[in-house]
Amino acid sequence: MVSAAKMRRAVSSVLGLRPYAHSAWSVLTNLARAFENYKHGFLEVREVKNILVVVVASDRGLCGSFNTQIFKKLREEILNPAKLKVNRIGKKRIDSKVADQDLKFDFITIGKKGEGIVRRLDKQIIATFPDGASFVGIENIKPISKIVADDYLAKKYDKVVIVYTDYISAMVQQTRIRQVLPISKIDIEKQIAEIDVLAKEYGLDEPKKEYKVEPSPEEVLSLIFPRIIDMQIFHAILESAASEHSARMLAMRNATDAAGEMGDDLKLAYNQLRQAKITQEIAEISAGSAALE
Repeated sequence: MVSAAKMRRAVSSVLGLRPYAHSAWSVLTNLARAFENYKHGFLEVREVKNILVVVVASDRGLCGSFNTQIFKKLREEILNPAKLKVNRIGKKRIDSKVADQDLKFDFITIGKKGEGIVRRLDKQIIATFPDGASFVGIENIKPISKIVADDYLAKKYDKVVIVYTDYISAMVQQTRIRQVLPISKIDIEKQIAEIDVLAKEYGLDEPKKEYKVEPSPEEVLSLIFPRIIDMQIFHAILESAASEHSARMLAMRNATDAAGEMGDDLKLAYNQLRQAKITQEIAEISAGSAALE
């Protein structure tokens, strides 16, 4: 019951953010089309050697396979990191030729279980935020997004991805790895389509718009891009929170059902044993009475 109540609040929050996410990504997609030849720091695609991974997990256990699926996804991608070495510019794919063993992974973890997952993979954690429930507003994301943005602009990392669990329904949640930086038009369009199959309503099929930018593209994009990074991370945390509470509600319901079935089985076994004892005593009394006759 507690998990169900928390799930309703978490789902309400994530559904409330999705229209804003649609609008923000739609604007960014149109800006990317309008300024496709403009080279901004967050758009710069480099040869992938260093990857920063933001892992969003739960604060507590007892949520079924929620954290296990994150661990499996990370292990799969790190042991076979070819997918993480691909960057995109528009519709053109650029494949890094760096050997897999040369890839270096650093991690930022959100949630106590996230730190444990990365420790099991024996990887370096540059920052950890053990209280994932504290991220109740987009202003709380600033410390994480500042690390991500500053380290990428400083060329400490060539790619930033976030690992989180996408809320699909109360019964279905899917672990995803999504690119945060460099900002890619294709990744943004894909993200909008994943959020809602009716993404066409949010401008994906609109023709290229002509923008008049004041005071300059540099100042406008420098203001918009950090906010988009904040929104991406915040959206991933909200999706994970809704998924976590849904998984916990389902796990607790299954545990309750299993406990009920176990109680019924024990009660049946007790009654059978009790009946056997009664039958045995009656048989012994009858045998004694017959012997006295």
